Amino acid sequence: MTKITAAITAVGKYVPDFVLSNQVLETMVDTNDEWITSRTGIKERRILKDKDKGTSFMAIKAAQDLISKTGLDPKEIDLVLMATTTPDMPVAATGVFVATQIGATNAFAYDLQAACSSFLYGLSTATSYVESGRYKKVLLIGADKMSSIIDYTDRATCIIFGDGAGAVLVEANTEGLGFQDEILKSDGIGREFLKIEAGGSLLPPSAETVANKQHYVHQDGKTVFKYAVSGMADVSEQIMQRNNLTHDDINWLAPHQANKRIIDATANRMGLNEEKVLVNIHNYGNTTSATLPLLLADFEDQFKKGDNIILASFGGGFTWGAIYLKWAYTKK
Repeated sequence: MTKITAAITAVGKYVPDFVLSNQVLETMVDTNDEWITSRTGIKERRILKDKDKGTSFMAIKAAQDLISKTGLDPKEIDLVLMATTTPDMPVAATGVFVATQIGATNAFAYDLQAACSSFLYGLSTATSYVESGRYKKVLLIGADKMSSIIDYTDRATCIIFGDGAGAVLVEANTEGLGFQDEILKSDGIGREFLKIEAGGSLLPPSAETVANKQHYVHQDGKTVFKYAVSGMADVSEQIMQRNNLTHDDINWLAPHQANKRIIDATANRMGLNEEKVLVNIHNYGNTTSATLPLLLADFEDQFKKGDNIILASFGGGFTWGAIYLKWAYTKK
């Protein structure tokens, strides 16, 4: 019996038109282009300015991009997985709305939240569904409107984050391509270092929490950076060792785009030249759940069937991990 593996067979993306450059940020908060670039690698980020549009808008656009590129019939989609840390609203899952809006009327849908690791965890989940044989086509979308939870007077966070969405289709493969291995980790120690304090069951919204700006992202940057460097680098090196891969065997590293120094540290641990490291942080900043699918969409033209790709991420909570896959197609 032929073994079924799960593979990414198509990608799509969407980023808003409005560009928030470092130069514009200089007029908003005490910072400058040189400081931001040297410490993060970010030059600009995209912002969804329309207050009437949420994460679902970008997710729908990314899904429609994938659908239009492939000619996929949305009714063939079995499941829509929505990886996001900024859902449109509490309780009503954003993925359910997205599925309906794109015409995936035969799919069930739900949201998955693991901060910046949401897409990576979602890929693990999508892979398991497909490899079980129960579902054939899983649409995984990573999307976040980070501008909705950022305080633009807080230079520790406002320089980092942007808005965007990416989507991938996961299907069965019988050639041994697609998903090969994963190492996923989490540690609750991170709860205090990167969080939104209010709005949940522990501290419900009130006039006081709004006045205290407790509905915005707060982070202890130095601590998060320290854990992110060690966490992402550790799992990326471990997955290589576990699969007997050398730096020559790896075609591409697709790392979470949080900070260029974290990306460089991970690549160095893996022994990879910069030519093998996918980077678009300078264009988008940290789009949280969208960074990995945006990378895959931006560099899709360079991938060849059979390429060995390591995806790695680190997020609040803490959550982190790495997935090793063999790319399943060469774009025509």
